[in-house]
Amino acid sequence: MGKKLLLAGGGHAHMTILAHMRDLVREGHEVTVVQPSDFHYYSGMGPGMLGTTYTPDEIRFATRQVVESMGGTFVRDKVTHIAAAERQVTLASGSTLEYDVLSCNAGSFIPFDNIHGDTSNIFTVKPIERLQEAQRAVISLCAARTRPHVAVVGGGPAALEIAGNVRKLAKLRGRHAPRITLFAGRQLLGRFPEKIQTMARDSLTLQDITINEDGYVDEIRNGVIIQNGKHHHPDMVFVATGVRPSRIFADSGLPTGVTGGLLVNEWLQSVQHPEIFGGGDCIDFEPKALDKVGVYAVRENPVLLRNVRASLNGTRLQRFDPGGSYLLLFNMGDDTAIFSKGPLMFRNWLGFLIKDYIDRRFMRHFQALER
Repeated sequence: MGKKLLLAGGGHAHMTILAHMRDLVREGHEVTVVQPSDFHYYSGMGPGMLGTTYTPDEIRFATRQVVESMGGTFVRDKVTHIAAAERQVTLASGSTLEYDVLSCNAGSFIPFDNIHGDTSNIFTVKPIERLQEAQRAVISLCAARTRPHVAVVGGGPAALEIAGNVRKLAKLRGRHAPRITLFAGRQLLGRFPEKIQTMARDSLTLQDITINEDGYVDEIRNGVIIQNGKHHHPDMVFVATGVRPSRIFADSGLPTGVTGGLLVNEWLQSVQHPEIFGGGDCIDFEPKALDKVGVYAVRENPVLLRNVRASLNGTRLQRFDPGGSYLLLFNMGDDTAIFSKGPLMFRNWLGFLIKDYIDRRFMRHFQALER
């Protein structure tokens, strides 16, 4: 008899499962995908969409359309609790779904713990869909005010890319050039090599983006940034302070790792519940800590398909090998990108062309399923 496969989220790590869903259905299994939106947006192209390099259609995957065309069931909702003993999940709507095998690609979020009061001028970099609203807000702000102030809070790659693409957006669509400040904590790109830091600083300086490294932001209250007792009053704030895994697992009493993600073993299984799998930003890999970067979700794709299928059919699982060093590409918003792979590091137009080619190829591959 067929079994019930439930996918919590249709993000990067589940793309290959979605591509082979018709095979799973033909094997007699019932496949259900739960996701808050009919579409999944590719985060690697989000800043580029903000800066108008890409349209929303170019960076999103029609999850509902693909699932239903392949014989699966799509539920527009969100998993909020996992009752592992009962093999049942509860959704935000209050309804429940049962499963034999559960695979989680529930993603991550930007913590709101230090944001209080009015948030009408505050935009987080996740969910990616929100950047469409942010784009409209930047255009409106730059039309209404002379020299408006846009702040970006965060010192990592996401904050870097957002700052550069706000500048690009304002140049292309704004009436007035904004003042842009990047609140980078104590050091911009602190965990990256000095050469990458220097390239990032050079790009930001050429784009007239101020780097504030006077310390971490303590609080954002009613749009006012409070930092070491100082108050900054920007007209608009982007928050890109780093992501945290979905709280589903901790709230459900499942074993979690150091970042709060679902703790999985070398087969990408929950260390306590072998019928639960996971990939992407929402997991902590027990054998080795992994950076929260999209490359691991892409590498996990075939292994998740293999192991979910094996769990459904009672066949042998495959170990996940995270692999070695990975390619980093940061879209600086000025038609250049920082390229880093092992000892090779540079920033120029070629870096951007490489990033653009890789991202568009990735999207074309999976968007082909829509046709």
